[in-house]
Amino acid sequence: MSKHFSRAVCAALCLLLSYGVSAQTTTLVNPILTGFYPDPSVVQVGKDYYLVNSTFSYFPGIPVFHSKDLKNWKQIGNVIDRPSQMDFMGEKLTRGLFAPAISYHDGLFYLTCTDIDHDGNFVVTAKDPAGPWSNPVRIPQVRGIDPSLFFDEDGKAYIVYNSDAPDRKPLYSGHRTIRIYEFDPKNLKVIGEEKQLVNGGVDLSQKPVWIEAPHIMKRFGWYYLYAAEGGTSVNHTEVVFRSKSVWGPYVAYENNPILTQKGLPEDRKDPVTSAGHVQFVDGPDGKTYAIFLAVRPYEGDFYNTGRETFIAPVVWKDQWPIINPDSKEIRYQYTAPFAEVKQKGASPQAGNFSYTLTFEKQLDPALLFMRTVDSSSFSLSKKAGLTLKLKPETIMELGNPSFIGKRQQHLYCTAETELDFSAASEKEKAGLTIFQDEHHFYLISKSTEKNKPVIQLFRSAAQGNEMELLTQIALPNPAAPVKLRIAAEGKTYSFYFSNGGPWQPLKEKLDAKFLSTKVAGGFIGCLFGLYATSSGERTSNSASFKYLKYSGNDPMFPKQPE
Repeated sequence: MSKHFSRAVCAALCLLLSYGVSAQTTTLVNPILTGFYPDPSVVQVGKDYYLVNSTFSYFPGIPVFHSKDLKNWKQIGNVIDRPSQMDFMGEKLTRGLFAPAISYHDGLFYLTCTDIDHDGNFVVTAKDPAGPWSNPVRIPQVRGIDPSLFFDEDGKAYIVYNSDAPDRKPLYSGHRTIRIYEFDPKNLKVIGEEKQLVNGGVDLSQKPVWIEAPHIMKRFGWYYLYAAEGGTSVNHTEVVFRSKSVWGPYVAYENNPILTQKGLPEDRKDPVTSAGHVQFVDGPDGKTYAIFLAVRPYEGDFYNTGRETFIAPVVWKDQWPIINPDSKEIRYQYTAPFAEVKQKGASPQAGNFSYTLTFEKQLDPALLFMRTVDSSSFSLSKKAGLTLKLKPETIMELGNPSFIGKRQQHLYCTAETELDFSAASEKEKAGLTIFQDEHHFYLISKSTEKNKPVIQLFRSAAQGNEMELLTQIALPNPAAPVKLRIAAEGKTYSFYFSNGGPWQPLKEKLDAKFLSTKVAGGFIGCLFGLYATSSGERTSNSASFKYLKYSGNDPMFPKQPE
């Protein structure tokens, strides 16, 4: 009797345990990386996931994130973190590094990327994705952009990429091809002859444009070639082809595109647009997910947060991958049937969040310099925080000014700092900028006017190396601490200061569209930057920033607890 009873109890416990495992769920919140994190690429190694993004001419280049659940991501390093690897001096900030792709084979991580103006396509390797990564090895035979490696089951490797139209004679503007080489992963060079896989896109007769960001994966005995099409804006799509041979011929899916947001009502609430640039990965549940870029405009096609990293589920129908199968509209939340694994010590990346950087020991790996790093130009301490030496370079030029930036990650957010600085001349300025590019930014700064300290607000000129003074005010209490704040509210920015008392408005509701990607052009997003300059003069002066406090509160995300 007791034996039968114990078996029944055991069976019940096993059933409960089984139900408990299957009942575990995780809410995936989009974007999984908010703010300027475009062109995502992801690789799975065992139970770990690693994700990288484009950084263009910012330094360090190409952040590396780690996750165990596709939801919680922690930045563990940067691929280009030494000036000896690469710098971007003399380049506009929207140039530099385009579309990295990360892969793994036989104990080694590989990353391919395009340095658009100088080194062209290159590959770097690392045993640990946190770094250090090797110096770049150029691949000159690979002409074009967006190279990606594919390792086949037989150990052979291939590099696939966007390239010129056949014979370099495009039939129309935006006519491109997808091409492939066999690749030697030990000597990091191509093998044999190049072959064209896709001409133009899904249907050449329809004049498809900008077929790019290709990846190859193998499943069900098929090789799947998938790529973005339509350009990385509102016409962005993802399309897929398949073949029984890695060399083709590849046949397009009859129901392409497999992802796009074009054609949806423009007046829908909290829209997501411009979706594409996909990479597939299997989740902890064994199901397929798509990691891709998209944007969150605050009005029309206006957005300042850049292209962000999103996730959506994938189902396989008739051995074709279908992204977001239940709705064309990308959702801000998906429920996934696996357990959440939080990342210890990680800065928050999804939803609404707040945190403060205090600059006591080391810089957060997400902070960005312009084009290279000059370690002699800044210092960190518990008492003073971040101290920047004033440099002659300005943020309107193509050099390396005293600037350290943090991404604007929300449409509605604030950034603030406490500044310790005394200007020795009217050319010396230090403060907080909201920055899109060299000709699209606002700057709230402390300086001097007729030997009296002032707070000034500038707007960049759309051309040249000048700024327009919008307003200034004499400091009421020069001996008291100065705090600066910028508040983003979708289509406006407001600027505030505190001088030992409550916050005071300097100027409110200035046009944010001036800093949007649509107006400025290019591929980057806005940064809040700590900045100090002597505007062309040499000086020994410096400015200290005690902290950088950031808080985001977008309406499409749940409110933060008080």
